Amino acid sequence: MDALATAKNSGFDPLPGEYADLACLYEITRELASAADLRVCLAKILAILSERKGLNNGAVTIINPLTGQIETEVAHGITVEARKRGTYRIGEGITGRVVASGAPIVVPQISKEPLFLDRTSARAKKAESLSFLCVPIRRGPDTIGTLSVDREYREGAEFDQDLRFLTILSGLIAQTVKRVQSVNREQQRLEQENSRLRRELSGKYRVSSILSNSSRMQEVLEMIHRVAASNATVLLRGESGTGKSMVAKAVHHNSKRAQGPFVTVNCSALPETLLESELFGHERGAFTGAHETRKGRFELAEGGTLFLDEIGELSTAVQVKLLSVVQDREFQRLGGARPLKCDVRLITATNKDLEKAVAEGSFREDLYYRLNVFPIYLPPLRERRTDILLLAEFFLEKFAAENDKQIRRISTPAIDLLTQYHWPGNVRELQNCLERAVLICDEDTIKSYHLPPTLQSADSLREVSPSSFTAAVESFERELIIDALKKTDGNQTRAAALLETSLRIINYKIKKYAIDPRLYRIGPQK
Repeated sequence: MDALATAKNSGFDPLPGEYADLACLYEITRELASAADLRVCLAKILAILSERKGLNNGAVTIINPLTGQIETEVAHGITVEARKRGTYRIGEGITGRVVASGAPIVVPQISKEPLFLDRTSARAKKAESLSFLCVPIRRGPDTIGTLSVDREYREGAEFDQDLRFLTILSGLIAQTVKRVQSVNREQQRLEQENSRLRRELSGKYRVSSILSNSSRMQEVLEMIHRVAASNATVLLRGESGTGKSMVAKAVHHNSKRAQGPFVTVNCSALPETLLESELFGHERGAFTGAHETRKGRFELAEGGTLFLDEIGELSTAVQVKLLSVVQDREFQRLGGARPLKCDVRLITATNKDLEKAVAEGSFREDLYYRLNVFPIYLPPLRERRTDILLLAEFFLEKFAAENDKQIRRISTPAIDLLTQYHWPGNVRELQNCLERAVLICDEDTIKSYHLPPTLQSADSLREVSPSSFTAAVESFERELIIDALKKTDGNQTRAAALLETSLRIINYKIKKYAIDPRLYRIGPQK
């Protein structure tokens, strides 16, 4: 034994019985060092004590922090039902007294000790021939449980060596309990966090959470409902910024694969050489710099969904390999010799005209038909103008909360600008526009001058000249008056006082700009 050799070379000369103790501790320490499941590890240790030391009926008890009772965690050589009966209050029986005092107790002959309860009934027939040893398991100053064993009764036997051995062992068990419990707590925390994130994602990407009241988008939502439960390949089409990635996530999180991974690859973000390795993985030594085997996105998405964005940017070589995966559901890593099966749902997206690309020869016709199983077209924002205000208010609430600002609404002139603009960047541009407005706004209302200059061009304002000073002043005056009327429930006198001007001037401006104060009354109108 290496441990014994080391002990002997260091000048320590153990007694014959201590050789057996060292050999037993060495074997136990190896078990403790590799312990992942505490109960399995303790069961192995108690079995070693029985085989190597003749210490039978070993048991480890731990205080249950919820009930405060001492429960038998592991017991060697008894049934599960018997182990469950081994429960004690602190101070009750020998085990309870050891926990209460923190000191070991030896019962030389079990049959003569009235405090020995034997609730597991493991010693009923041979109590006269057994001695009982029980030592505390400590964590710092606290006793968290006990380690107990039986040994054959011998008249006048000494227990010091056994107690010393069990005390050392209980210290090792305490350290292992602390380590395993810490690992289990961290694992439990990660599992809870994972479950929470999955719940959030499922809620965030519910089809009902996609904001829209336009008929065009209602058609899209209906198609998501129809295709989500299947394994059909989905092709999302539409301009950049229309929400293709969100729809892809909605399809995944409303499908049978919702518990599986959702993996995204932007095909336009990587060069051809890297994209092939990214999708299919590579073996060690497949190319310069491939120092280890690496899984590709198809393997990482196993059992879930792979979303290939900008599919129209794939090179011809990668298209050929992708076609093989779509057809046969198998692929090879770069540098690999054997095919790998995959169970992955494929969702692709593009803003390109694939039919034109097929006609020009830049996109394979066979791959196009394989991907175009269930196409969904996402309309641009300019074709769903009824959604603009709905989305704008959602983004306003979101970014106001993120930046801790009390911005409650969007002014009427600003709403006019938002609804008149043609939104070439679609929903993404609208989101960026509202985030910018929230950041520069120091009031409780988003005004037109908080919006980007692109929204205040001649086209969006429908003005003759974008540089017309008179038009800009009139727009600003009109916005101020409408805002004041909203705050005063359409009362012109109070609005004049709020703007620090006269009622005559307010009435003149209201008539000039064709403003109807009755529209801004909150209460019932007469």
